[in-house]
Amino acid sequence: MSSPYIKALVSPTSPLMDSLSAIPSRLSDVEDPPIDQIPYAVNRRPSLEGTISDVKDLKEEPGTRRQSISTIAVHHINEKTDEEESFLVDWDGPEDMENPKNWSNSQRWYITGLTGALVFNATFASSSPSGIIPQMKNTLAFQRRGPLLWGPLSETYGRRPIFIISFFMSTLFQMACALSKNTASMLIFRFLGGCFAASPLANSGAVMADVWDARIRGKALTVFALGPFAGPALGPAVGGFIGDSGASWRWLFWTITIFSAVVLILVILTLPETYAPTILKRKAKQRRLETGNDKWHAPLESVSVPLTERLSEIIGKPFKLFFQEPMLFAITMYLAFAYGCLYLLFEAYPIVFQEGHHFKAGIAGLMFLPLLVGSAIGCLMTLVYYDPQYNALCDQYAPNPVPPEARLPSCIVGGVFLVISFFWFGWTSYPSISYWSPMIAGGAFGLGMQLIFLSLINYIVDVYLSVAASALAVTVIVRSVFGAGFPLFARQMYNKLNPRWASTLLGFITLLLVPIPILFVRYGPYLRSKSKNMPAASRDTVVLPSRKTLPKELEV
Repeated sequence: MSSPYIKALVSPTSPLMDSLSAIPSRLSDVEDPPIDQIPYAVNRRPSLEGTISDVKDLKEEPGTRRQSISTIAVHHINEKTDEEESFLVDWDGPEDMENPKNWSNSQRWYITGLTGALVFNATFASSSPSGIIPQMKNTLAFQRRGPLLWGPLSETYGRRPIFIISFFMSTLFQMACALSKNTASMLIFRFLGGCFAASPLANSGAVMADVWDARIRGKALTVFALGPFAGPALGPAVGGFIGDSGASWRWLFWTITIFSAVVLILVILTLPETYAPTILKRKAKQRRLETGNDKWHAPLESVSVPLTERLSEIIGKPFKLFFQEPMLFAITMYLAFAYGCLYLLFEAYPIVFQEGHHFKAGIAGLMFLPLLVGSAIGCLMTLVYYDPQYNALCDQYAPNPVPPEARLPSCIVGGVFLVISFFWFGWTSYPSISYWSPMIAGGAFGLGMQLIFLSLINYIVDVYLSVAASALAVTVIVRSVFGAGFPLFARQMYNKLNPRWASTLLGFITLLLVPIPILFVRYGPYLRSKSKNMPAASRDTVVLPSRKTLPKELEV
C-alpha cells in the first residue's frame, strides 16, 4: 500500500464525534438502550439536541479524550432529575489521577509488561509439552473455552479480580498436571488449566485500551505482543531438553506451576484495577462512606440488570458479535487460521527436523527460535515504520480520531510474508538441503504472524471500543479451537502429502486470506456504518478517496 493511501484513508470526522469517540469503556450492560450507543443517540435523535452544546463544551477543554460523558448518557437513559444527576460520580476533571489514562508512563508500561507476561505464561504452558510427548506416551490436545466468560466478565466486574481468580485456578491445575497419575486426569487438568489461563488472552488487549490512548496504544500492543509468540517459540525447546536430559516429564509441569505462581503474586501485589466504570463504582462507594449520603452513585450502578439477563449477556455477547459482525467474523477466521498454523508446526517441525535431519527433541525445539526473532523484527518494523505513520495521521486528523483502517497496511504486508514462509519452508524441507533454510523460513512466518496480529488486534480495539473485550474474547475462542484442532490432523497431512505439498496447500489457503484487509481498507467504512453493535463513533461513515483525489500535499 502506497503512503498516500496510508496518510489519507478518510476525511476527518466532525468535531462533535471527537468528544464521543474516546469513551474509555462501557458504563454498564444496559439493554434499553445500550450505554455504548448513547453517543449515537446524542448525535442523531432530535429530542436530545440540547446535549450537543454540552458535548462541544467538553471537546474544547484540554484532555477531553480522558473525560467521560456518562453524566449525559445516564441522564437520558434514566430521566433523572437535576438533583439526582448531581450525585453521579465522574472523574474530577480531565487530570484526575484515578483515571487510568492519567497514570504515570512508568506505571502504564509496567502494566503492559505484566499483561504480556501473563500471555507468555499461557502460551508457554500450552506449547511446552510438545517436547515431552514421547515420555508421556500420549498426545495432549485441549481447547480453551475460558475467553467466552473472561472478556464479558471483566466488563462487568473489572479486570483485576478476573485476572486473580483465573490465574489462581490456572496455577492449581498446572500443579495437578504435575501430580497426575493417568491419562484421563491429565487431559482433564490440562483442559481446565487452559480454560483459566485463557483469561489474559481475552482481557490483555482490553487493558491496553484502558490505560493508553490510540496514539500510544499501538506501541504498547507491540511490546505486549511478544508474549503470545515467545511462548510457542521457547516452550518446545524447554520441554525437549527436559525430555532429553532424562528428567521426569513432571518437571516441566512443576516449572510451569512455579512460573504461574510468580506471575500470580505479581498480579496480586502490583496490578491495579484499570477498567474505568469499576474504578468509578469504587469511587462512589468511598464517597458514600465519607459523606453518609447514599445518593452518590457510579454509572455502573445507575441501572439494575436482572441476574438472568446479565448471564445471558456474559455468555451470549461474544458470539452475538461474531455472527452479527461480518468484519469481526472475517478478522477472526484470518487470525484463527494463522494461529492454527502456528500450532500445526509443533507436528510439522518434528517430521522435518527430527525424522528428516535426525535431531534430538531439544535441538529440534531450538528450530522454533526464529519464530521469536521474526516476531521481534515485526515489532521493530511496527515501532520504527508503522507507528510513526499512524502518529502523523493523529496529528493530521486532530482533534478527531484516526479512521481504524489506518491500522491495516501492516496486515497486508504480514499476509504476504506468511504466504512466502509456507512455500519457503515446504520446498526446502528435503533432508538433503541444509536445515538452516527451513529454520529461517520460520522467521518469515513469525514476522508475518506478528504484523497480522498487531494490525488486526489494534483494528478490533479501534472499531469496537467499549465492547472490545467481548470482540477479543470470541477471537481468542475461535483461534484457540483452531490451535487445538490443527495439530490433530497435521501429522497425517504431512505424512500423506509430504512436507512439500502439505506446506504448499497451507500457502495457497493463506494466499486466499490476504485480500481480507485490502477489502476492509476499501469497504470497511461502509461495513462499519451498517453495524448493529459498534459504538457510534465507529459507525460514522467515511469514504476512502481515490489516488486521483488526494490533496497535492499528501502526494509523495
